[in-house]
Order: sequence, then structure tokens, then C-alpha cells
Amino acid sequence: MSDRFFFIDEPMLSFGSAQEADDPRDGLALFGPSEQKGNLPDHVAIGTPAGLDAWSAWVDSLNRPSACLDVSRHRPWPPYPGFDVAFGAVWPSPVKTYTLDPSELARAVNKADRFERAYAVANLYLAPVDQQVPRLDGKPALAVCIVPDAVYQNCRPKSYVAEPTDARKTTEQKRVLKAAIEDHRSGQQRLFDESEDFDDAPRDLEQYGLSPDFRRQLKARIMPHDLPVQIVRESTLDITPQVRDGEKGTNPLSDRLWNLGTALFYKCGRKPWKTPWAREGVCYVGLAYRRSEQDRRTACCAAQMFLDSGDGIVFVGEFGPWYSEERKEFHLKPKAAEELLRGTIETYQQQDGRPLREIFLHARSGIDQEEFQGFLKACPRDARLVGIRVRKDRWGPRLFRHDNHDEPARRGKYPVLRGTFWQRTQRHGLLFTTGFKPRIATYDGWEVPVPLSVSVQRGEADLVQVARDILGLTKLNYNACQLGESQPITVKYSDRIGEILLANPEVPRECWRHNFKYYI
Repeated sequence: MSDRFFFIDEPMLSFGSAQEADDPRDGLALFGPSEQKGNLPDHVAIGTPAGLDAWSAWVDSLNRPSACLDVSRHRPWPPYPGFDVAFGAVWPSPVKTYTLDPSELARAVNKADRFERAYAVANLYLAPVDQQVPRLDGKPALAVCIVPDAVYQNCRPKSYVAEPTDARKTTEQKRVLKAAIEDHRSGQQRLFDESEDFDDAPRDLEQYGLSPDFRRQLKARIMPHDLPVQIVRESTLDITPQVRDGEKGTNPLSDRLWNLGTALFYKCGRKPWKTPWAREGVCYVGLAYRRSEQDRRTACCAAQMFLDSGDGIVFVGEFGPWYSEERKEFHLKPKAAEELLRGTIETYQQQDGRPLREIFLHARSGIDQEEFQGFLKACPRDARLVGIRVRKDRWGPRLFRHDNHDEPARRGKYPVLRGTFWQRTQRHGLLFTTGFKPRIATYDGWEVPVPLSVSVQRGEADLVQVARDILGLTKLNYNACQLGESQPITVKYSDRIGEILLANPEVPRECWRHNFKYYI
């Protein structure tokens, strides 16, 4: 078939009283959230004195309207009407605040060893959750952790501290520690007695089975408490006059309030909007993989299921040799594929229970025939299964919008509209999820729009309908309040799930949570 072009209208979202709008900020400001249940549940706040003061001021800002002084910026940066108007309730002050010692935090965040550094900082933030939160009269719905920017700078996998607060390990100490870690992972007990220079060796080897990234580690380790966490940098809460007024070169306060307000509302157990375009009985399952740091061929698989209600469910599979260096892709064995989808569907049945009619699998690596047969075995008898590869096509063709600019040399330099779908074959096309957005009258990107390559690899489906669904799934990120993102939620957060769960093998599987709010 010859190439065909379609324009897919911006998918609508459903808000209070079943009213619809295409931009979540418009819908919330006009109609309120889709789930409005009166007062919000309690939350606790953890941080240094400076961080807690900043959070107190931010709570006050959350409950007040905000807008850029320059009205020409209101279209890309819509005014924020206040939390009670947008979400139907006043955002409360924390039911309890827990103060961290700044000097103790500074020592922890500047340790030489990256694993010890992230573990020590996470311990400081987890201590109140372990010891004091359980004593509260009622269980809070959310923990807000306000972190200094030094935590963000120093507690990431590739961070390096130039002037550590403790001594760096010698080559001999590193050798002994490596052997001890290997024994720990194999279940053997070991004492640090091989080197006289290792008197200050860490006795807790658990930290070396956890991610050296503070964010990933904290989100994984707090799951046993069944408590979602919102991590906020102190600099984000710094409301300078330029930020408050929305001057150019800053991320306006109104935009920060929209994004953080939406995330807080969702993590408290409420959905700000739903998807009226979703078909009942249809679900979308994103396949996620994470390679082991010890054996790069070994990887763990996970699945994210998204339903017509907007709910997200996470199920984690098993480790195995899923990565191929030759193909540069992840593929499951049939048995592992069957167990992954079966576990995901069983988790869904426990939480929702409605029969499934169609299941769309989304994967960046694609789905081969062998693993698709495994997925089919787990598929309900009356449900249709379709395997789709969705990934950014960074090396493919680009499109520009035709225009009649007075200067011929400047014609054709504007990006195409978001929602443009270029169908190349019956089963493959390019979907432009970024581009010019009429709602904000601009293209809010920095480079030529990169399309998503969408291919129906297994099963039968209408390719244009598949593209329409994928565009709709770009609007289900409750961690921000935006018109739409560049990737559907099924593939956007596949890395996040792997980073949090699979990079922290010391966290027991029985402590992992299935709700999506624990991962964003």
C-alpha cells in the first residue's frame, strides 16, 4: 500500500461531573477532579529545618492561585487556580513533621563509597517511618521527603565526591569487600578478618545489594510500610520573585504547582482525570526489563497494566538470560512470558475483576513469535492478544509543516502537529506525539520532533486505532499535569520500575507493591 497520512485529534480526558477537556489543566480548573471525596488524607513531611520551612511555605502556595505576570505566557503556562479549586479540597499541612540533623545529613551525603552514601542518607529519611510514623493515631497516606540539592548531586550511580567526610578504601580493602559481598550474595557468612587495615569495614552488607541511587533505593525500601513517597528538592520549593512572576528563563511557579499538586493528589489515592476514550474490557500492558549489574545478559522482566479507568498495575517476573547481545533486544522464553502475563492478569482480577476482551502488549524490544505463543497461553480464552513494538525512531524520517512564509528560504521549517500519523504499511507507521500543539499555540520542544515507530508485530489490529490509543496513553502520566508527553505511559515508565525494584534485590519480593503510585 502507498503511504497514508492521518491526523488524530487530541484525546479528551474526563473530569468532575463527567465533563471533558483535552488539557488536564483546563479540565481541573473548570470541573475539578474525576474523583472528588472531600478532605484529603494526612501526610507526613521529613527534612532538614530549612527543608521543612520551605515545605510549609509551599503548602501555603499550593492553596493559593498563581499566574505569570506576562499574560502572553498564560497559554503555554496556564494560571493555577489554587488546590481547592483544581482538586476539590484544601491541601492540608502535614499531620507530623520529622526534622533531620543537617550536619549528620551532610556527613552521610559526602561519604566516599557511593553505596554507603546512598544507604546512609536513605536511613536518615527512613528512620522516622520505621520508628515514629507507626505510633500516629491514623496512618498517613503519603510521606513527603524534602532533600537538599546535595542529595541529588551526590547520591546517584555515577556521582563522585571530591572531598569525602571519610577515608577512601584502599585496594586491599576493596578486594576484601568484594569477596565479602560475593559471599553475602551466595548466602555465606563472613567476617572482615582478612586485613588489619579494614577495622572500619561496614558490617551491614545489605547496602551493597541496594541501588546507589537515593531515589530508587528510598522508593523500594519504603514499600514494606505501604506508604507512597514524594521526593522534592529544596530548590524546587525555592520561590524566588522571578519564579513567582513567571519570568522568562524560569519554570513558573504556576507550572510547578500544577505538576506537584497533581502528583500529590494521585499518590493520596485519588485520580485527577480518567480516559473517556478507552474501551471497556481493553487493557494495555507495557513490558519492562532491567539487566543485572553482575551479569549483563541476565535481566528481570516486569509488566505494567493500564485499564480504561486509568488504574495502573505492576507485576514483576523472574530473572533470566533475556538479553541478547547479538540482537540488542530483550526476549522471554515462552514459559517466562506465560508466567509474566498470567501473574499480571491475576493481579488485575484481584483488584478489578471485570472480564478482559482485548490485551495490547507494548514493548520497545518487540515480541518474537516464540514468546508471543507463551503470552497467548496466559491470555483469557475470549480475549484478543496483540503484540506491538513502540519506540522512538531517532534515525528515521522527519516531517515539517508546509507554510507560505514571505521568505521562501524559511518555508517548511515548522514542526508538524502533534497527532500526525504517517502510515507506511498495513502494520507499521510513525506517530508524532510531539510537535505543534494548537492548545498552547507553539511547539514546546528543543529539537526536531522525533516520532514513535509503531508496529503491529503479532496478532491483528487496526493500526490507526492502535496509534489513537497510544496517543491517548501519553496523557496518563499523573506525575505531571501536561497536555501530553512524547511516550505512552506503558513504555515511559518501564525503566523506572526496573530501576526501583530490580536494582534493589535486598528488598523482599513480598514487600513489592502493585499500585503504580509507588513508582512515580
